[in-house]
Amino acid sequence: MSELRFDGRVAIVTGGGRGVGRCHAVGLAARGAKVVVADLGGAVDGGGGSGEPADEVVEEIEAAGGSAVACYGSVADVAGATSIVDAALDAFGRVDVVINNAGIGDPELFEDQTTEQFRRLLDVHYLGVVYVTKAAWPHMVRAGYGRIVNTCSEGPLGIHAKMTAYGGAKGGAIGFTLALAAEGRRHGIAVNGFSPRASTRLSAPEIMAKVYDQPVEHFENSMAAFPPELASPAAVYLAHESCSLNGVILVCGGGQILRLAFCENEGIRSDAMSAEVIAENIERIVDMGDASPVGVGSAEKTVHDDAAG
Repeated sequence: MSELRFDGRVAIVTGGGRGVGRCHAVGLAARGAKVVVADLGGAVDGGGGSGEPADEVVEEIEAAGGSAVACYGSVADVAGATSIVDAALDAFGRVDVVINNAGIGDPELFEDQTTEQFRRLLDVHYLGVVYVTKAAWPHMVRAGYGRIVNTCSEGPLGIHAKMTAYGGAKGGAIGFTLALAAEGRRHGIAVNGFSPRASTRLSAPEIMAKVYDQPVEHFENSMAAFPPELASPAAVYLAHESCSLNGVILVCGGGQILRLAFCENEGIRSDAMSAEVIAENIERIVDMGDASPVGVGSAEKTVHDDAAG
């Protein structure tokens, strides 16, 4: 198979200064894309800021012969998100790809987590995705083409404790991704999700130790098999023009890739539905043996078909 190239395309990567985002930015540039490396350069919990991470990635891309610019706008406010898209337009005249990757973490038990912590994670993981996408959307609509890849997570699935704020915000990102995919395909815009399994600042030993209430030493080598470089290819694929997926979430990391989807089973039908009927049939109701994916991502029509029609 020939290399998936991005020559002539312009890509925005938020949170592109470190971790998986850096891999996205460097990888896209190596394949010919012009890249906006957008990164506020803040701490894991969202505090502070520095232009150094974004600048370093731009320097790395340019040293390899690629083209990139840095932007330090915050995705958590409309003005900052708009400045990121403006940076692409000012430098390269267009925007073809948006990878919404910016993220923060602040794990805590629900009873101890403040509403301010919930708000900060929501501002970045959900509203940040909305703001950047909203700014890029009209330009993609006018072009009749676009690829939006939203960084999702398995966190909303309830697999970890101390993740109510993070999981709730990422759940919003998942819902936004799948719902927008239903609208985007008529414009030739594919909207998909990418859930990384990767060793980053958000999965550092100190973070994992707090989540699991275990000594830091237990996690010092636990993520060694999950470098960001093994997760990023899924997002790069979803960002490519040859990818016809729409409304699909891919999970990738550690040498494995799989699909994450919402599914429904057949359940039961009754003309006399009651709590008692439900209780009598609950095992059949919750049995997912005959379940199948729901949503636009499970439809046969591709993004290309809808755009052409």
